Amino acid sequence: MARSPLTLAAAATAALSQASGVRTSITAAGRLSEGAGGRYDSALVHLDDGTRLVVRVPESDEAEADASREAAALAALTAGVRAMLPFRAPEVLGQARIDGRTARVETHLPGYRVDAAHIPAGRGVATAVATAIAGIHDLPTSIVQSAGLPSRTAAQVRSDTERLLDRAEATGRLPFGLLRRWSRAIALDGLWNVEPTVVLGGIDPASFTLIDVDGVPTVDGLLAWGGLSVGDPAEDLRWIASAPDAAPDVIAAYAAAAGRSPDTMLAERARLHAELEFAKWLVHGHGSASDSVMTDAVALLTSLDESVRDEPPIGSGTVSIDDAIAAIGRVPATTTESIDTSMQTDAYDPGMLDGYEDEAPEPVESREGDETEPIEFSDWPGTDDAPAAEERDPDDAAKNALRRWTGTA
Repeated sequence: MARSPLTLAAAATAALSQASGVRTSITAAGRLSEGAGGRYDSALVHLDDGTRLVVRVPESDEAEADASREAAALAALTAGVRAMLPFRAPEVLGQARIDGRTARVETHLPGYRVDAAHIPAGRGVATAVATAIAGIHDLPTSIVQSAGLPSRTAAQVRSDTERLLDRAEATGRLPFGLLRRWSRAIALDGLWNVEPTVVLGGIDPASFTLIDVDGVPTVDGLLAWGGLSVGDPAEDLRWIASAPDAAPDVIAAYAAAAGRSPDTMLAERARLHAELEFAKWLVHGHGSASDSVMTDAVALLTSLDESVRDEPPIGSGTVSIDDAIAAIGRVPATTTESIDTSMQTDAYDPGMLDGYEDEAPEPVESREGDETEPIEFSDWPGTDDAPAAEERDPDDAAKNALRRWTGTA
């Protein structure tokens, strides 16, 4: 069961005190909703000077490893690197151990978030997110390499893709149509003229926080940095498979903002990476001997196989940059309906904060003159006294935001 906001506030106090040597006065704490399947306990804490911070505690070894990668990536974002970014990134302010896990305190990035399936065509969220991704890809690769983070060449990207397909085929559950489709794509040399860039390892557009500037959505921050590496920029655009109406505008805005030679196969590789997410799920289910995951993966792959059966092979066509730039002038008259496509999956939830408070902050009592004493977390109540919280659907906030800027509110 989840830890209470007050427990997380105490962990934040300890983390900040260890980092600065000065006791921080937290006046209130409220639970944060996470679409992370219970991977983290999170709270938004309020300081006496009005500052708001986020405290997160992983709930599994996998989440702990992800959080460590996230912290390492954020550490690579020096002040100079952050000055290059067109938006903000969280900053880790302190950490402390609680119940064998690491509680980390980070700066809070306010704003709303939009799922890929809810991104409409035209100027707005689609172009803002695409431009933000291009800004990340234009960072010097030395930032990643000097920090010791993963770095892959074009040949390694292709080799890793081929190895994934081999593992999926070895399960004996991969539809032959998909095996043939993906094998042909991997064998196509022209598809792999990749210029490796700084990437986020397959970012979800819902990881960006947005604000409205003169009624137009603008990216203000990015929450997920755990996949920071050097690799194929198309991996960070695989989500456009779940936003087909917005895809031309995304490609156009990205091409206009990117400071590199045009990549005519960018959209084709993005589609391949998106489809291969299902292969990853199949391999995961096989490796973990999970019948439920295997059943789910096979159903997804069967559906995908049927849906692409009449489509041209990957790599047989490209998105014209000129046509895409011409399409950027389109502005939707109404909000796009939620798109339910076979490319959508919750299999790889990055465990990011939604940024929405589910309940009112709980006041934290403070008495002047009290001396700070070491806090021992091992004996603290973990879950029994945690207050129940009703989860809020983040899709509601996304839809409301879209209604605001399309004028349909």
